Amino acid sequence: MDKQFFENIESKIPRGGFRTRFAPSPTGFLHLGGIRTALYAYLLAKKAGGTLILRIEDTDRERRVDGAAEYIYKTLAACGITYDEGPNVGGPVAPYVQSERQEIYGAYAVRLIENGHAYYCFCDKETLDEQRLIHEASRVPHRYDRRCAALSAEEIASKLSAKTPYVIRQKVEQNGKTVFNDAVYGRIEVENSTLEDQVILKSDGMPTYNFANVVDDRLMGVTHVIRGNEFLASTPKHVLLYQGFGWDTPAYIHVPQIMRNATKKLSKRDGDAYFGDFIEKGYLKDAILNYIALLGWSPGGEEEKFSLEELVQKFDVAGISKSPAIFDYQKLNWLNGAYLRAMSESEYHDAVLPYIKQVVTRDVDTRYIASLLQGRCELLSEIPEQVDFIDAALPHDLELYTNKKMKTDASGAKIVLPQVRAAISALSQWNKDAIHSEISSLVERLGMKNGQVLWPMRVALSGKTFTPGGSIEICVILGKGETLMRLDAAIERLANA
Repeated sequence: MDKQFFENIESKIPRGGFRTRFAPSPTGFLHLGGIRTALYAYLLAKKAGGTLILRIEDTDRERRVDGAAEYIYKTLAACGITYDEGPNVGGPVAPYVQSERQEIYGAYAVRLIENGHAYYCFCDKETLDEQRLIHEASRVPHRYDRRCAALSAEEIASKLSAKTPYVIRQKVEQNGKTVFNDAVYGRIEVENSTLEDQVILKSDGMPTYNFANVVDDRLMGVTHVIRGNEFLASTPKHVLLYQGFGWDTPAYIHVPQIMRNATKKLSKRDGDAYFGDFIEKGYLKDAILNYIALLGWSPGGEEEKFSLEELVQKFDVAGISKSPAIFDYQKLNWLNGAYLRAMSESEYHDAVLPYIKQVVTRDVDTRYIASLLQGRCELLSEIPEQVDFIDAALPHDLELYTNKKMKTDASGAKIVLPQVRAAISALSQWNKDAIHSEISSLVERLGMKNGQVLWPMRVALSGKTFTPGGSIEICVILGKGETLMRLDAAIERLANA
């Protein structure tokens, strides 16, 4: 490429200011680790008054999944993670999709050759496989033997003229060390002799990740790179690429992995790898974001519940841990429950209504049901199991009437339920206060404890031992006709037992 090409490209590089990026590959749904990286990048940018870029890194054609990029856009939008530049919002350094930048990578790969920090490699697959077999037989670490780095200018020209397939490899200086500083892991030193001459441009003209992300970060003016610590091992090669071009390196921030336990990563098989998995399980997106922000980062102090705006103010790289973050469902459940309890009545009703309607088709007061549920659920997905008795009383074993704490059993229920039915059937008003007053009077007349009456009622009306609200609330939900009908069915079953 001529000088003008590079001048045009580099004239667009934003100068000054804080710029970071989230650069996912469109290979499927967003992993929780990816969401956390996006969140941290967002928090860093917003706190600094800077710019967040979304870049789609799709150079691995075999792993690309149709529709995955659109899913990334929708998921970030649902989380409230807004980016300032990206494929679907535009920006001064477009395009933001790597497959649309192929010409740029090719030009910069050739420039790196001209700078003496890369070279054409014409070795075919058979040659490379042979090298691997020799190394395996010799029990030495496999790495490319650099034979093409020694080709003369005439040999290279001849092969290029003959259209011999090639890749371009980074030429790593074998002496000395590569050193860089990471905001989390501190000073890192790597012996150059341990680094292989990696491929930076494949035979199809597409760049490898290690090359494309360096070129793009430079040309997009990225000042801070935040990503998972699995990329720490690749960073020395990135630093050498920056040096080969004569560019300044960005600030590096590598964050720890998220683990299911001390030895196992989150996985799709366990249903805990992707953001969508947790939404389907009944978690709120605000609770998920809040929780993953705390995975590997500490805000200091005792407070753990933060809005996105509060996280922007609190976030500090100094709070990021080096150690792997262990995913704790119990803590997430507690946090999700806290978010549910903090909702307004209207917000909560809107959130739970789809879950109620999964199992309830009768015309009932869903707002009243929601008011009973709000303090009892940590997950929205728990709701269908709590309210599925409303359409039809579930078949139940007579043993459910036995409750040692309440001092009840089936024989006691056989005596109590006809009394309950007679007492409430005469009510002219059917509401919580009226029913409660009548049952309280009945308890007093029978000389019993509240539980000896209320527990058999709960079991008879719901077939459950755990329901939203107690027996009185169940009567209100079901209505008078349905309540009396269920009591009649329970009384008959007890009589025939």
